[in-house]
Amino acid sequence: MRRRMRLAPLTTLRLGGPAGRLIEAHTEDELVAAVRSRPDLVLAGGSNVVISDAGVPGTVVLVRTRGASVDGELLVVQAGEPWDEVVARCVAERRQGLECLSGIPGSTGATPIQNVGAYGQDVSETVAWVRVYDRETDAVKVMDAAECGFDYRRSVFKYRDRWTVLAVAFRLRESAESGPLRYAELARVLGVPVGGRAPLADVRAAVLNLRRGKGMVIDPDDPDSVSAGSFFTNPILTHEEWARLPNAPAFPEPDGRIKTSAAWLIEQAGFHRGYGSGRIGISSKHTLALVNRGEASTADLMALAREIAAGVKAVFGVSLVPEPVLVGHSW
Repeated sequence: MRRRMRLAPLTTLRLGGPAGRLIEAHTEDELVAAVRSRPDLVLAGGSNVVISDAGVPGTVVLVRTRGASVDGELLVVQAGEPWDEVVARCVAERRQGLECLSGIPGSTGATPIQNVGAYGQDVSETVAWVRVYDRETDAVKVMDAAECGFDYRRSVFKYRDRWTVLAVAFRLRESAESGPLRYAELARVLGVPVGGRAPLADVRAAVLNLRRGKGMVIDPDDPDSVSAGSFFTNPILTHEEWARLPNAPAFPEPDGRIKTSAAWLIEQAGFHRGYGSGRIGISSKHTLALVNRGEASTADLMALAREIAAGVKAVFGVSLVPEPVLVGHSW
């Protein structure tokens, strides 16, 4: 089905100009046919994207594929399936591995692209394979986890238009309990030590409550949820770079580098929750979320983002990088 449509209502930020043409794909075959001609944008949940005010003059493909099936120890999910519904199903069916990723908006197909993560879990830990359409070979293929090139909030799919995700297979354990909990805040809420375990349903409920408290669960009654989630990734620094930041949080990486907190840097640079007096501001609940307070433009959002990044750079010498994908404009 083809029709013209404003893109702003299709994003969690409620920002972005119109599409020249919109194609809705409801099956894998329809999705392959739609992306074969190289559309300007493939859009699903719209939760991790910032579209320019000019919009997309060409074609936008809207992923509306649905369905999930069990294949042995694998759960195979279509790209357009809403992510939190998948997590809820896994918890209900006692499938361990996604419970800490509860409440994240968007579609399942976006999760490997971003290597979505929260509260000590990354989706790459459970991805067995990703079925994609490869434009270079004009073929549908299956890429195993190693081929996906997973890294912190990255994969080979991000910022490249060679592949379109069609379906994702997750390898999950049958268990009524979570895996070892790595995130101190979550473990504390659940009353277990870091490394301890808790019932899947309890973990999901705790994560949802924590996310709601930070405006990170989509809620029509919560203006702080009109965002793209965390706008900046946490910087990963050399030990020497981190040592120049007095009292900065440190989360050691496997390669010897240190991940620090973008939220801490932003706050220490003078940008606090609720900052901003215009139509765009920092969430009153979470320093990393930039929210659309109403009648804003993408230009407003990017101006504030650049102001924050420039302030952090001036104070600490650290460059912040946006987490959402920018469409029609650049950083």
